[in-house]
Amino acid sequence: MGTKESVDAIVIGAGVIGLAIARRLALDGREVVVLEAAAGIGTETSSRNSEVIHAGIYYAKDSLMARLCVRGRQQLYAYLHERALPHANCGKLIVATSAAEAGQLERIRARAWANGVDDLYPIDARLARDLEAELRCTAALMSPSTGTFDSHAYMTSLQGDAEAAGALFAFRAPVTGGRATGKAIEIEVGGADPATLAATLVVNSAGLDATRLASRIEGLSREHVPTPYYAKGNYFSLAGRAPFSRLIYPVPVPGGLGTHYTIDLGGQARFGPDVEWVDDRNYDVDPRRADAFYASIRRWWPGLEDGALAPAYSGIRPKIVPPGAPPQDFRIDGPAVHGVRGLVNLFGMESPGLTASLAIADVVGKIASGVRPVR
Repeated sequence: MGTKESVDAIVIGAGVIGLAIARRLALDGREVVVLEAAAGIGTETSSRNSEVIHAGIYYAKDSLMARLCVRGRQQLYAYLHERALPHANCGKLIVATSAAEAGQLERIRARAWANGVDDLYPIDARLARDLEAELRCTAALMSPSTGTFDSHAYMTSLQGDAEAAGALFAFRAPVTGGRATGKAIEIEVGGADPATLAATLVVNSAGLDATRLASRIEGLSREHVPTPYYAKGNYFSLAGRAPFSRLIYPVPVPGGLGTHYTIDLGGQARFGPDVEWVDDRNYDVDPRRADAFYASIRRWWPGLEDGALAPAYSGIRPKIVPPGAPPQDFRIDGPAVHGVRGLVNLFGMESPGLTASLAIADVVGKIASGVRPVR
């Protein structure tokens, strides 16, 4: 039988968003305990992505994704600069390879402008080739505020900030369930040292497990728990010299942003992610998927040689809409949404969650400011 203790605030999940939230709550003077099922920080979605700092271009006007990406990008660059964390403001080209795709570029630019991204500008095929000699396109958009960074260094810094402000981290501490009592939320923790923690505030930032955990909290109506869907994204690395100095993105595809080119801070070039709807968390990359990668990439880089791609890694997007549905938005559900005092559920926190993490934490912090102990 485990112990029972009381704490002020619990954050479930030590991915990048959970870390940012723990930092924000601790800096606000809250007593914070972070519960993470894995042995360390950022072991799933947060470490299986492109490490891109997104500008905020593609998302629906006034959506949480749009607003928090733009705000979070500004905060993230400032945070990385102040702490001298590795990053590069390298820019991105969004490329069209046909007249139909060129028409999409103007719609992308209009959406970006509506979202407050006012530095996006069009360039013609000749200028695009002057910038990137091996690129072939009919037109492109330049995004100067897109960049890349070392996401693990960032997450480690967030953890350090949170701990310096008093937050405690418990690893290998899986949450198995919970119940809302009205005055507190009791969280059941498994692992080697089972315990029950009664908290004034519980933030469910469990990523791929967020919906499952929410469904196990007694007192939360199931109508407030969305159905989860998994969209796997596979990446392939490039053998040899990186051909482009900027990120290269085709026009978006349903479910994702297309098979794009990124280069990490160590100079390794990679392509991805694609979109593969799956039922489980198998992170293996099927080498046969390279065939579709070659075909897609050669539309804008015809010089890609046979045998140049090798399976690298994959990540899984925590979707809350099925294939073919309209694009999802972040869901940050506090008591005003579901009626359970002290509970904040974060659902569908896929890209641009990494870029938006500090802004997401601010939203949760504002919700939490209205949740204090009941005397």
